[in-house]
Amino acid sequence: MSAAPPKKPAGSAKKTSGPSTKPAGSGKKPPAASTKPSMRVPRTPPTKFGIVAIVGRPNAGKSTMLNRILGQKVSIVSDKPQTTRNRIVGILSEPRGQVVFLDTPGIHKPLHKLNARMMSHVNSSFNEADVIVTMVDASQSFGHGDEFVLKMIAATKGSKARRVAVLNKIDLLKKNALLPLIAKYAEGDIFDEIVPISAATGEGLDDLLGVLFTALPAGEPLYSKDDYTTQPERFLAAEIVREKLLARTRDELPYTTAVGIDRWDEDEETGLLRIYASIYVERDSQKKLVIGLRGEGIKAIGTEARVELEAILGTRIFLQTYVKVHEHWREDERFLGELEWPFGGE
Repeated sequence: MSAAPPKKPAGSAKKTSGPSTKPAGSGKKPPAASTKPSMRVPRTPPTKFGIVAIVGRPNAGKSTMLNRILGQKVSIVSDKPQTTRNRIVGILSEPRGQVVFLDTPGIHKPLHKLNARMMSHVNSSFNEADVIVTMVDASQSFGHGDEFVLKMIAATKGSKARRVAVLNKIDLLKKNALLPLIAKYAEGDIFDEIVPISAATGEGLDDLLGVLFTALPAGEPLYSKDDYTTQPERFLAAEIVREKLLARTRDELPYTTAVGIDRWDEDEETGLLRIYASIYVERDSQKKLVIGLRGEGIKAIGTEARVELEAILGTRIFLQTYVKVHEHWREDERFLGELEWPFGGE
C-alpha cells in the first residue's frame, strides 16, 4: 500500500501575490476516467468442515462407499448383514475442506444387548451430523425395512442436519428402473438431495462429494490432513480378523462371533509386532467350525488377517489366534465393554 501524500504544514496558504500569467482555463485537465475494468483479486471460498453420518439398512454398501471415498480401508466389508457393529470414523481432507464420516451399523430392530448398542450408535450419529446420508440398495425391491428407515429419517426433519438419499448399486440396476426409484424417495420431501451412485465402481461419488461439501458449514479442519481415521490400531486388527472370519463362516455363525485383542507387543529392536487375538463363539460346536479340520480354518483366518495387517500397518507381524467359548456374550454388558470397541459405553 502506497503512503498518503504529506499534508501541508499549518499556515502554508496558497500563494496569491501577483496576477496569474496563465490564461483562464489553461490549467491541466483532470485525467479521463479509465474504461478498463478494475482488477479484483478473487476471494478464496471458505473451507468447509462438518460431520456426515452414513446410515441405512444392513448390506446397503455403507462401508464399501466410505473405503472408496477415503482410498483407505477403515471399515471391514462382508456380504453378511450387520457386519459393522459400532461407529467407524473416517476423515477426508481436501482443498474444499474436511469431512468426518460416521459409518454406522445397519438399521435393524435390536434383539440382543449387542444389537441395542449398535442402534445406539445410529441414534447418536443423528444428533451429531451436519448431513445424514441414507444409503439404499437400489438393486433390491422396496420393502418394510426401507419403510422403517424412512420413518427414522423423517423424524430428524426438525434437526439441523441436511438429508441426502444415496441410491447405491446402480451398476446392478436396469436403466428404466432408476427414475421410478428416485421418484419414490422424492415423496414426502424427506430428502434434500437424491444421488445415484455405485460404491463398487465409483460412479457418482464425485457428484455426491459435491453435494456434501455444498451442504456442510464453513469451518477449519479439526484433524491433520494426514489422518484418515480415529480408530485405534488394536480395534482395526480385531476387525480385520473378524472380516476374515466372516468370509469363511455361514448360517448363524457370523452373528454369534466376536474378536478381542488380548495382547499387543511391539518390539522396537526387531520391528516385530506381536498380536494375540481371541475369537469368541457361543457353543462348542461353533468352535469346531471355526477351527476347521486339522486346524485349517483358524490357520487360514490368521494368515489372511496377518498379510492384510502388515500391508496396512507397514510392519512385520506375528499373529496368534485362539477360539474361546462364551455363552450368551451378546447379552453380557461387561464383556461387550471389555472388547474395547470405540464408543462401546454410549
